[in-house]
Amino acid sequence: MSKADVFRALHRGRLPGDPLVLPGPWDAVSARALEAAGFPALATPSAGIAAALGYEDGATPADEMFAAVARVCRAVDVPVSADVEGGYGLAPTELVERLLEAGAVGCNLEDSHRGVLKDPREHADWLAQVRSAAGDRLFVNARVDTFAYGDGDPARAIERAALYVAAGADCVYPIGAPTNLLPLLRSGIQGPINVNAKLEGGPEPSELGELGATRVTFGPTLQRWAALALKGMTDELRKRW
Repeated sequence: MSKADVFRALHRGRLPGDPLVLPGPWDAVSARALEAAGFPALATPSAGIAAALGYEDGATPADEMFAAVARVCRAVDVPVSADVEGGYGLAPTELVERLLEAGAVGCNLEDSHRGVLKDPREHADWLAQVRSAAGDRLFVNARVDTFAYGDGDPARAIERAALYVAAGADCVYPIGAPTNLLPLLRSGIQGPINVNAKLEGGPEPSELGELGATRVTFGPTLQRWAALALKGMTDELRKRW
């Protein structure tokens, strides 16, 4: 099996309460630490990589993002999916080629741009072109941003999700969806659902799985935790030296 096949298989047959947990590395060191901890696959966070490279979220140049993803992929043997935001304006064929060259087996693609929702049918057409160019070589996670930048209507999220699944998306990611709406989203969306989890103060991944999550990601939280830990160490260093 290819890594893409392995990654796709990890999403199948998940029992309620046992979602696929995909932590987010931002560089080779964090990727190796997460692989050593036993996680079967990883998912890079665009915001975490942006912070590590010195950019605001959404401002990382495409070349630097793909280079960062490539370093993560080279560092580990497990499959890696990459958050490549809205695709950086690349044509679907070029986007797919660059993801594959970096070593990624999947991608996260947003349906908004600079806080504004895209036309869902136009975005679905674009996703279909990505699917056609990728074949089965990439696992496409289609983000639905109605809770982040829209009116938060779950019916609209389900409508968008249906268009993206029909276009060939392997998974749907209603980012920012309230936990209490997950059962409703689960009942209305075909296929796997990605849910973003909090590492503190939120439901455990197992609880999210019982509510309908197929897989759980954490966005840039691990990178931010690492930055806070480093700040604590530098504060101590200044006191001593």
